[in-house]
Amino acid sequence: MFRLGRILPGGARGPGMFFIVPCIDSYTKVDLRTVTFDVPPQEILTRDSVTVAVDAVVYFRIFDPIISVTNVEDAPKSTQLLAATTLRNVLGTQSLQEILSDRESIALSMQTTLDECTESWGVRVERVEVKDVRLPVQLQRAMAAEAEAAREARAKVIAAEGEHKASKALKEAADIIHRSPIALQLRYLQTLTAIASEKNSTIVFPIPIDILNSLPFSNK
Repeated sequence: MFRLGRILPGGARGPGMFFIVPCIDSYTKVDLRTVTFDVPPQEILTRDSVTVAVDAVVYFRIFDPIISVTNVEDAPKSTQLLAATTLRNVLGTQSLQEILSDRESIALSMQTTLDECTESWGVRVERVEVKDVRLPVQLQRAMAAEAEAAREARAKVIAAEGEHKASKALKEAADIIHRSPIALQLRYLQTLTAIASEKNSTIVFPIPIDILNSLPFSNK
């Protein structure tokens, strides 16, 4: 409450009933509840020269109504304008990857910066949240193509590793069969059993390789 432009002794009044002297006293009503507002989307150039649109939400409350009235003309509006500039300043020092992955640390940095600046206004910033990061369409397509290429590269590496393991297993199997000739005959029988289980008309007659080597034309 003000009397002839000066704050009355005793500080702020209320909540409750109070009386004023007409034409001499005046008062300003201050909301002490937590207030939220949306920071409009800001076009920001990141540290790695990528343009993104970022918006946020800020939660604040007035902890000292006298300071909020005497030290600044409109504390809520001033806090909103300061939040928009702080969002641009903080995100301008980050790369695109940091903005997408470290939102919590960015929000904490914004809250600390805002709280330090608004303390002299009687305003305390309680929380800041980065809502959305919108990328240009061309950048989205480029990132999707890069991710697809990375997945294809990993698939080729996995396939090559599988071929390597399979070749090692085949080599070990060949060594075992070489040490035991009867194992090759057992393999023949297993193959015939697999073919017979499919109920087809294919008939396979296994011929030992030694017989083919004994033929006259085998050396040609």
